[in-house]
Amino acid sequence: MCGRLNIQGKQLVQMVMDFLEHDVYPPPDIADDYNLAPTQSVSVLRLNDEGSLECRPMRWWLTPSWSPGPSARFQTFNARIETAASSKAFGAPFARQRCVVPISGYYEWTSKAGQKVPFFIRGQGEQGLWLAGIWDAWQPRGVPQDEPLYSFALLTSAARGGLGALHPRQPFILDGAGTRQWLDAERQTSVLVEQYAGRLPISLRLDPVSSWVNNARHKGERCHQAIGPPELIASDDQHGARSLLQEGG
Repeated sequence: MCGRLNIQGKQLVQMVMDFLEHDVYPPPDIADDYNLAPTQSVSVLRLNDEGSLECRPMRWWLTPSWSPGPSARFQTFNARIETAASSKAFGAPFARQRCVVPISGYYEWTSKAGQKVPFFIRGQGEQGLWLAGIWDAWQPRGVPQDEPLYSFALLTSAARGGLGALHPRQPFILDGAGTRQWLDAERQTSVLVEQYAGRLPISLRLDPVSSWVNNARHKGERCHQAIGPPELIASDDQHGARSLLQEGG
């Protein structure tokens, strides 16, 4: 489902700067938040009105431009790729307002003996993750406002492989090439979804962590400290390479 994010500011500033080839000044201001929940602000990459890439804070709970205002009545922090195009809330952003969310990792829960057991999911080798999203901008009608409310939703797909043992859904994870294409205004969303959705472009590490993270008010590094051995999930490319080796004897 992807309902909690891990943001490690120094890592993600470097990640964004490398992606933008340091063609941005000043560097984005990304603060640490080791247990970030929906409705909070997250730094997001998108194309601005001038067609340039920018990193800006957005509220993680999409507020459609046509809505009366921000509300938590409907859960719009995640959007299913299977239905987003036909959704009243997500349809227009899905077609033309794509964004990418850099994160250090995310948390997912599974049930064991009636208890919620949390896992911290991140890229192997301490690398961050790029998640595909969609955004919108809302302003109150008839009320002057300097800055609209920018908000976004993360896209999710059916979980692949070992991720499915935790939860039937997973975030739409991109690699470097996929991130650039997702932010390319010339690309059609439907084509990109067919090309990338449901894939696992990078290898992941799943660390069991303390139930301390279950409470969104709990912060600090304790949230993502492993309390047991990790599970490693190979990328699709690694799975393919292994299959070829096995076929070759």
